[in-house]
Amino acid sequence: MASQKRILEEQLCFSIYTASREFTKFYRQALEPFQLTYPQYLVLLALWEEPKQLVKELGSHLALDSGTLTPMLKRMENMEWVKRSRSKDDERKVYIELTEKAKDMKQAVLESVDDCIAKLAFTQEDYLQMLQGVQELTTKIQENNGGIKNEKII
Repeated sequence: MASQKRILEEQLCFSIYTASREFTKFYRQALEPFQLTYPQYLVLLALWEEPKQLVKELGSHLALDSGTLTPMLKRMENMEWVKRSRSKDDERKVYIELTEKAKDMKQAVLESVDDCIAKLAFTQEDYLQMLQGVQELTTKIQENNGGIKNEKII
Protein backbone atom coordinates (compact mmCIF):
# COMPACT_ATOMS: atom_id res chain seq x y z
CA MET A 1 0.00 0.00 0.00
CA ALA A 2 2.71 2.48 0.94
CA SER A 3 4.45 2.09 -2.42
CA GLN A 4 1.18 2.76 -4.30
CA LYS A 5 0.60 5.95 -2.34
CA ARG A 6 4.17 7.10 -3.01
CA ILE A 7 3.74 6.51 -6.74
CA LEU A 8 0.51 8.50 -6.83
CA GLU A 9 2.01 11.39 -4.87
CA GLU A 10 4.95 11.54 -7.27
CA GLN A 11 2.68 12.13 -10.28
CA LEU A 12 2.70 15.69 -11.57
CA CYS A 13 -0.76 15.22 -13.06
CA PHE A 14 -2.16 14.19 -9.67
CA SER A 15 -0.56 17.16 -7.93
CA ILE A 16 -2.03 19.56 -10.48
CA TYR A 17 -5.44 17.89 -10.26
CA THR A 18 -5.39 18.13 -6.46
CA ALA A 19 -4.20 21.74 -6.52
CA SER A 20 -6.99 22.65 -8.95
CA ARG A 21 -9.65 21.12 -6.72
CA GLU A 22 -8.19 22.81 -3.64
CA PHE A 23 -8.03 26.18 -5.43
CA THR A 24 -11.71 25.90 -6.29
CA LYS A 25 -12.56 25.17 -2.64
CA PHE A 26 -10.21 27.94 -1.48
CA TYR A 27 -11.88 30.53 -3.71
CA ARG A 28 -15.29 29.51 -2.42
CA GLN A 29 -14.70 31.46 0.80
CA ALA A 30 -13.98 34.65 -1.16
CA LEU A 31 -16.87 34.23 -3.60
CA GLU A 32 -19.57 32.94 -1.27
CA PRO A 33 -20.67 36.42 -0.10
CA PHE A 34 -21.49 37.20 -3.75
CA GLN A 35 -23.18 33.83 -4.37
CA LEU A 36 -20.67 33.13 -7.13
CA THR A 37 -18.92 29.90 -8.03
CA TYR A 38 -15.32 29.78 -9.17
CA PRO A 39 -16.28 29.20 -12.85
CA GLN A 40 -18.72 32.12 -12.65
CA TYR A 41 -15.91 34.27 -11.26
CA LEU A 42 -13.79 33.32 -14.28
CA VAL A 43 -16.63 34.42 -16.58
CA LEU A 44 -16.73 37.77 -14.79
CA LEU A 45 -12.95 38.17 -15.06
CA ALA A 46 -13.13 37.62 -18.81
CA LEU A 47 -16.01 40.07 -19.16
CA TRP A 48 -14.34 42.69 -16.97
CA GLU A 49 -11.50 42.59 -19.53
CA GLU A 50 -13.88 42.75 -22.51
CA PRO A 51 -17.40 43.71 -21.35
CA LYS A 52 -19.30 42.36 -24.38
CA GLN A 53 -18.32 39.33 -26.39
CA LEU A 54 -19.76 36.41 -28.27
CA VAL A 55 -20.61 33.44 -26.08
CA LYS A 56 -18.55 31.28 -28.46
CA GLU A 57 -15.48 33.51 -27.92
CA LEU A 58 -15.99 33.47 -24.17
CA GLY A 59 -16.19 29.68 -24.17
CA SER A 60 -13.01 29.43 -26.20
CA HIS A 61 -11.21 31.89 -23.94
CA LEU A 62 -12.25 29.99 -20.79
CA ALA A 63 -11.83 26.50 -22.30
CA LEU A 64 -15.48 25.70 -21.55
CA ASP A 65 -17.82 23.87 -23.92
CA SER A 66 -21.32 25.14 -24.61
CA GLY A 67 -22.87 22.35 -22.52
CA THR A 68 -21.11 23.77 -19.47
CA LEU A 69 -21.14 27.45 -20.36
CA THR A 70 -24.78 27.93 -21.43
CA PRO A 71 -26.43 26.74 -18.19
CA MET A 72 -23.90 28.72 -16.15
CA LEU A 73 -24.64 31.90 -18.11
CA LYS A 74 -28.38 31.34 -17.66
CA ARG A 75 -27.88 31.10 -13.87
CA MET A 76 -25.70 34.22 -13.92
CA GLU A 77 -28.34 36.03 -15.96
CA ASN A 78 -31.01 35.03 -13.42
CA MET A 79 -28.74 36.41 -10.68
CA GLU A 80 -28.38 39.62 -12.74
CA TRP A 81 -24.61 39.39 -13.26
CA VAL A 82 -24.78 39.14 -17.06
CA LYS A 83 -27.24 39.56 -19.88
CA ARG A 84 -27.44 37.70 -23.16
CA SER A 85 -28.63 39.05 -26.48
CA ARG A 86 -28.80 37.74 -30.03
CA SER A 87 -26.99 39.44 -32.86
CA LYS A 88 -29.28 41.51 -35.06
CA ASP A 89 -27.27 40.43 -38.12
CA ASP A 90 -27.14 36.71 -37.32
CA GLU A 91 -29.51 35.21 -34.74
CA ARG A 92 -27.19 32.22 -34.27
CA LYS A 93 -24.68 34.52 -32.59
CA VAL A 94 -25.30 35.24 -28.92
CA TYR A 95 -23.56 38.02 -27.06
CA ILE A 96 -22.90 38.07 -23.35
CA GLU A 97 -22.25 41.27 -21.47
CA LEU A 98 -22.00 42.62 -17.97
CA THR A 99 -24.93 44.12 -16.11
CA GLU A 100 -24.68 47.25 -13.99
CA LYS A 101 -24.61 44.99 -10.93
CA ALA A 102 -21.50 43.21 -12.26
CA LYS A 103 -19.82 46.52 -13.02
CA ASP A 104 -20.74 47.95 -9.60
CA MET A 105 -19.60 44.82 -7.72
CA LYS A 106 -16.28 44.40 -9.54
CA GLN A 107 -14.13 46.10 -6.91
CA ALA A 108 -15.76 44.27 -3.99
CA VAL A 109 -15.36 40.87 -5.66
CA LEU A 110 -11.74 41.51 -6.60
CA GLU A 111 -10.91 42.75 -3.10
CA SER A 112 -12.47 39.65 -1.56
CA VAL A 113 -10.40 37.40 -3.84
CA ASP A 114 -7.23 39.43 -3.14
CA ASP A 115 -7.84 39.09 0.61
CA CYS A 116 -8.21 35.35 0.17
CA ILE A 117 -5.04 35.05 -1.93
CA ALA A 118 -3.13 37.13 0.63
CA LYS A 119 -3.64 34.26 3.09
CA LEU A 120 -1.25 32.18 0.99
CA ALA A 121 1.54 34.65 1.86
CA PHE A 122 3.34 34.36 -1.48
CA THR A 123 5.87 36.96 -2.40
CA GLN A 124 5.24 38.66 -5.74
CA GLU A 125 8.31 36.87 -7.09
CA ASP A 126 7.05 33.44 -5.94
CA TYR A 127 3.62 34.12 -7.41
CA LEU A 128 5.02 35.16 -10.79
CA GLN A 129 7.42 32.20 -10.85
CA MET A 130 4.60 29.72 -10.19
CA LEU A 131 2.36 31.41 -12.76
CA GLN A 132 5.08 31.25 -15.39
CA GLY A 133 5.78 27.59 -14.60
CA VAL A 134 2.12 26.61 -14.92
CA GLN A 135 1.75 28.60 -18.15
CA GLU A 136 4.85 26.92 -19.62
CA LEU A 137 3.51 23.50 -18.65
CA THR A 138 0.13 24.29 -20.19
CA THR A 139 1.79 25.37 -23.44
CA LYS A 140 3.87 22.17 -23.61
CA ILE A 141 0.80 20.02 -22.99
CA GLN A 142 -1.19 21.91 -25.65
CA GLU A 143 1.67 21.45 -28.14
CA ASN A 144 1.68 17.72 -27.45
CA ASN A 145 -2.10 17.58 -27.83
CA GLY A 146 -1.72 18.63 -31.44
CA GLY A 147 -1.32 22.33 -30.78
CA ILE A 148 -5.06 22.81 -30.35
CA LYS A 149 -5.84 25.68 -27.97
CA ASN A 150 -9.59 25.29 -27.37
CA GLU A 151 -10.66 26.53 -30.82
CA LYS A 152 -13.06 23.63 -31.32
CA ILE A 153 -14.69 23.64 -27.91
CA ILE A 154 -17.96 25.27 -28.95
